Formats: sequence, structure tokens, C-alpha cells
Amino acid sequence: MGADEQTIEPPAERAAETPGTAATAAGATTAAAAAASLHKYPIAPGYRVNVRSGPGTNYRIVRTLPLGMKVPIYCQKPGERVTGPYGTSNLWCNIANGQFISDTYVYTGSDGYVAPRCD
Repeated sequence: MGADEQTIEPPAERAAETPGTAATAAGATTAAAAAASLHKYPIAPGYRVNVRSGPGTNYRIVRTLPLGMKVPIYCQKPGERVTGPYGTSNLWCNIANGQFISDTYVYTGSDGYVAPRCD
């Protein structure tokens, strides 16, 4: 190899040599595994549920869930009081970034929080 040439190592090899990088990569892998194993809750049978941009029916609809859908719940927060197949509640479930559904359409087995409170 000439004086002007240099060897560029693949990112995995560089990460192993950089202090703290391996721990960061392991943390990212752990976070990805946790997200993949996140429990999914069933939507009430026979319902196509509107997904809102915030915790209330006054927020815009961003999509509609199909029949038989199961959803992750990343966090929950209070919002508009709604009546659905599983009762009346002001609890809303965050199922994706900027996407909320009323807890009254999700079978969680609880009338309270089953996930951390959203910020």
C-alpha cells in the first residue's frame, strides 16, 4: 500500500475499538428487542377505529384501524371522555408517534393505565 492510501475499516470493526460505542450499540439492540416484544392489545371486535392525532375526537383522523387489529400501547394520557364497547373513559392510548385511540375501544383487561403516562 502506498503512503497516500489508507485502510477504512467497516463500521462494526471501528465500533469495537471505540470506547463506549459497543455499549451504545448493545443499548440500541436492547431497545429494538423491547419494541419488538411489546405487548399488542386487541381492538374491540367488529369495530374499525379512527386513529386521532391527539387524545380527543376534535383531533384530526390520521388513519382508521381495520377489523381485528391489535395495537401496541406506548403510553397513555387523559383526554376527551368517550363511551365505547369497553365502557366510558377519558384515557387515550398512544399507538404510534402522534397517533391516539380511545382506551374504550381497546381490550386491555384494565380500567386504568397499562402503560406509562405520556409526557
